[in-house]
Amino acid sequence: MGQPQQPDEAQARATHSEGGVQVTGARKPPLRVGMVGYAFMGAAHSQGWRTAGRVFDLPRTPVMAAICGRDATAVQAAAERHGWETAETDWRALIARDDIDLVDICTPGDSHAEIALAALAAGKHVLCEKPLANTVEEAEAMTAAAEEAYGRGQLAMVGFNYRRVPATALARRMVAEGRLGNLRHVRVTYLQDWLVDPEFPLTWRLRKELAGSGALGDLGAHIIDLAQYLAGEHLGGVSALTETFVKERPLPGGPTSGLSAVSANGAGQVTVDDAALFTGRFPSGALASFEATRYATGRKNALRIELNGSQGSVAFDLERLNELAYHDGTEPGAHAGFRRILVTEPDHPYLDAWWPPGHGLGYEHTFVHQARDLVHAIAEGRQPEPSFADGLQVQRVLAAVEESAEKNSVYTPIAV
Repeated sequence: MGQPQQPDEAQARATHSEGGVQVTGARKPPLRVGMVGYAFMGAAHSQGWRTAGRVFDLPRTPVMAAICGRDATAVQAAAERHGWETAETDWRALIARDDIDLVDICTPGDSHAEIALAALAAGKHVLCEKPLANTVEEAEAMTAAAEEAYGRGQLAMVGFNYRRVPATALARRMVAEGRLGNLRHVRVTYLQDWLVDPEFPLTWRLRKELAGSGALGDLGAHIIDLAQYLAGEHLGGVSALTETFVKERPLPGGPTSGLSAVSANGAGQVTVDDAALFTGRFPSGALASFEATRYATGRKNALRIELNGSQGSVAFDLERLNELAYHDGTEPGAHAGFRRILVTEPDHPYLDAWWPPGHGLGYEHTFVHQARDLVHAIAEGRQPEPSFADGLQVQRVLAAVEESAEKNSVYTPIAV
């Protein structure tokens, strides 16, 4: 494959400031990032780009060159708050800039495909939030463009950040090492409650033309990817139920973040699911169950996953994200049982660069790890994970869930 475009060597050796002192000599070449979107995910990604180079020894230095949003006042405020050098109001102008190496897409799903395709065509690397797109057709076009761009040295990644929790990365390592034996069960839930109030306004996340789907794409995409990542294989088919509990909501009265808003006069139709419940089967024969809802009263961001194998089990709870529960089924019965692994040791994934053992991390650190992994992939010219092809596969699972639910839960194979 072609190699990613490298900055001019002279620029990499230019005079720069270290602690207020001008120094001339070699320094790591920059990776200039332009981000589209500045709300919830924009803030999270900003944290990742701002922190990654301060914590990890990266081969290129992330530079927060530009942030983009349609509201000039709001995006300028976001630039100042999060540390971006400049602000744009047109994503096309951002992509056209010669000083942008990578485009980070943090917009609603209806614009993912258009922005990603334009960025790849312009020779940029791309990071796109999940789900990859609103439809399988869009995801297919994005994946084809990414695969073509790979041959030119451009790389594309989709942002499933829960892979970057050290405890889930450790769980993946343990499964790959065979510590669970033959996989039998995967059960995973992702429960939130921010839509329980029927007076919560009709934000973009409740409109199919903008979001693609509801809890299914918002939460379900995460747990589909996480389950497949930990299991090391893709689902073969699903049987599903979905439901929209509140079918009409007040119109929003002003700008929204998708997770918060105020009401105005009038009402509109909710056109996405509020909850999705489905089962699936892996090619190995392992069975899986999934639940994604924004109506689990009292549950704020409760993601839980457990994998059971012939020789052991692992379980993870996002509300205790520095811990992994592990049961070694080969131990004598007198010693058997789940034990807690405190995932804070330097030989655990990502943690050699952080704090002394026992000092935990949080949600925002998954975005730091995401930035770290992508910078390394770009510098090494290798495909980052998860790829757009991985995002497309998740999109096909989402489509199969919707199809099964529309057909009274009939078992629906996943398209390949």
